[in-house]
Amino acid sequence: MRTPASKHSRQEGSDMDATVSPAEVLEPPKSVAARFAGVFFSPGATFADITREPGFIPPLVAGILASVVVTETMLWKIGMERIVRQQIEHSSRGATMTPEQVQQGVEQGARIGGVIAHAAGALGMPVGMLIVTGIGMLIVSAVFGSPIKFATAFSVACYASLVTLLGSLMAIAMMFFGDPEHFNPQSPVPSNAGFFLGPETSKPLMSLAGSFDIFTFWFMALLAIGFSEATHRNAKSLSLFWCFFGLWMVLVLIKMGFAMLG
Repeated sequence: MRTPASKHSRQEGSDMDATVSPAEVLEPPKSVAARFAGVFFSPGATFADITREPGFIPPLVAGILASVVVTETMLWKIGMERIVRQQIEHSSRGATMTPEQVQQGVEQGARIGGVIAHAAGALGMPVGMLIVTGIGMLIVSAVFGSPIKFATAFSVACYASLVTLLGSLMAIAMMFFGDPEHFNPQSPVPSNAGFFLGPETSKPLMSLAGSFDIFTFWFMALLAIGFSEATHRNAKSLSLFWCFFGLWMVLVLIKMGFAMLG
């Protein structure tokens, strides 16, 4: 015969089971390797895990190393002098310059360009991710009313940028096995239409074609998924994507404007 005490005890145990917090039943954080792979194969679950346990050092270091390797490979296999010479020869002022002036411009440009390339290789990625992080935090806070912490946003941005590692590997392969005379540092890999355009193409068109890049759209899609998970899906990923896309289009138009001036 069931006593009132045993019935009360069972009910109390059931109530305790029902009040277990979600944090206590969550699966343990994914390993770094699982997160790296998950960004490509299961981004939703991966960014949800990153949101619960932010961590940006592994993807940040990977991105910096990839950027440095690409830069140093370019300076070694292609050479800054060749890049500067091609830019001068295909510019509007190049047609009016004497061979001596061209050579002087190449030497000066190579010295300055080498310093800038080394600095950009080491600092470009972290600075770029800080900018993207700030933009993402502004969007989810001002547009969707869902502010998130910096560490979470920066982790999302750094992990989303892992797709650019594929572009880095392709760029290194192109520099080793492609024709250095036709290397275009603005479109080094066949992931955008600018890669297939000739040097005689107008600069605004080249800038526009080079901007529509597969890896750029992939990056924006991952940012949208990541920031959506960071807001616990209060901000929908599709809406976030269009926000990033709109800001990116403004940047594309600005780049085209500068290309017209050049």
